[in-house]
Amino acid sequence: MGHPWSLAFCTSRDGFSLRSLYRQMEGHSGPVLLVLRDQDGQTPISRTFHLKATELTSSRWSPFLSRMPLTVEMFGAFSSSAIRLSKGFYGTGETFLFSFSPQLKVFKWTGSNSFFVKGDLDSLMMGSSSGQFGLWLDGDLYHGGSHPCATFNNEVLARQEQFCIKELEAWVLS
Repeated sequence: MGHPWSLAFCTSRDGFSLRSLYRQMEGHSGPVLLVLRDQDGQTPISRTFHLKATELTSSRWSPFLSRMPLTVEMFGAFSSSAIRLSKGFYGTGETFLFSFSPQLKVFKWTGSNSFFVKGDLDSLMMGSSSGQFGLWLDGDLYHGGSHPCATFNNEVLARQEQFCIKELEAWVLS
């Protein structure tokens, strides 16, 4: 049986604060879909995530992403675990990065390291190699960065390596 996705956090409602994102994630243990649009993005994030849990947690998660509107320029990450404060990296090989610009690109775990997700008070990091992160967000959820990393062998997710966040949403399974 499928489970609906629900919006646990969005900057337009909850403000630009990583601490607020962590607070909204309390009580959630399952997967999280982080969706971002930077200042260069032209269209709003779609708010119609009515997805089945099995589509994300199985190896067949990419078809659900491919059904999203192709006109949306956004990027983000799927974390197999809830976003939380941590002293080290956590997560599983089901974690991935993605971008829509203008078509879907998904960057799966390469197996080269296990640097999936790390959250501290000053930043949230996903994927890493040589001090660079596949996706990095600062504590005020305003500045971010994306660099190629060994964890996901990803391209830069946004139009530029450094970006300003216009909108961020975190979706969880209800």
